[in-house]
Amino acid sequence: MALRKVFFLTQAACCKTVKFQTSNLLRQNAWLLSANSTRYFSDNIGDKKKDVKETEKVDILGRFFPQSPMSATDEQEVKKEQEKFEQEQKEKSQENEKSWRRMKIGFAVFGGAMTVMGGCMVIEMGAPRRDDDGKPIEDEFSPLPLPLQYLRRTWKELTFYEKMIKEPSREKLLPDPLPAPYQPTYTLVLEFTDVLVHPDWSYQTGWRFKKRPGVDQFLQTVANSDYEVVIFTSENVFMIWPVLDKLDPENKMISYRLFRDSTHFIDGVHVKNLEGLNRDLSKVIVVDWNKMATKFQPENALILNKWKGADDDTALLDLANLLQTIAMSNVADVREVLRYYSQFEDPIAAFRDNQRRLMEQMAERERDRSDTPLTGSWLRPFTRR
Repeated sequence: MALRKVFFLTQAACCKTVKFQTSNLLRQNAWLLSANSTRYFSDNIGDKKKDVKETEKVDILGRFFPQSPMSATDEQEVKKEQEKFEQEQKEKSQENEKSWRRMKIGFAVFGGAMTVMGGCMVIEMGAPRRDDDGKPIEDEFSPLPLPLQYLRRTWKELTFYEKMIKEPSREKLLPDPLPAPYQPTYTLVLEFTDVLVHPDWSYQTGWRFKKRPGVDQFLQTVANSDYEVVIFTSENVFMIWPVLDKLDPENKMISYRLFRDSTHFIDGVHVKNLEGLNRDLSKVIVVDWNKMATKFQPENALILNKWKGADDDTALLDLANLLQTIAMSNVADVREVLRYYSQFEDPIAAFRDNQRRLMEQMAERERDRSDTPLTGSWLRPFTRR
């Protein structure tokens, strides 16, 4: 027990000594901090205008990647590169300024030229018409002020040229029909390209036209079947006329030729107006592959599939049979027949199927007649009432 008491007393004394030393150390540190802070504030109060020192910059990359100082040769190279770069930038800015100056001069010249051309056009197109003696002819713009007269006449001329492009060159595209014995009953209007021929172009040969299989026989058949054949195409006359001369050199199969100048130009499509043909529309059939080209009179149109140059095509021969059947049947209004075939995607194939079924029916009738007894066929005329 005595030893235990001595141990506890010794331990307590050591703890007191440690606590006393710790408290002394805390007092010394607090005194030092207060002294330093007092000295700092006293120094700043004594000189308020003293600049605060900047924090020292630490080069972290330099610590991990130490670099040796550049030599004089390296410094000269870097200096030369910088001077070269600055010189290139200066030359580039000068070149940009020169190009912008040239562009402004070009715009000014273009604007001046357009102004001069516009003035010359107004003076030329807006001048009043003159008679044989050179005196101005009065028109609806004569009472207006002089500048307004010229502007109105110029606008009228410009709209006239626009109308020439969009409207047909004449109202009556075909002459009056011939007298009764010479005028065919029906009028057949044919598109030229991709119906009768297929155009092809290459650098070596230029434009070439491939004839559709059976085109010669087709033209000859319809021309001899009470049809007035009219070529009405949206192509240019200078390109198509020589081809038509080769297709019909004696002008015996094709009666008339109409080209692009006879169409209406609407929404980028050359539309054919059949009313300008000067013919009875109940007897007019137009054959084309483009529905938009016949949108004024769709009931008169027979739309075929576009021919792309296939050699095994027989559509023209079937078309000749259809047209010949219409002429032989003496159809009063062809629009009824065309309205029926317009419901099919391929009217020629539909006509071919109808013809096949008709031949089968005729064959069945002949078979029934052959199976009838001879006495019945002999007695029928006498027993018929």
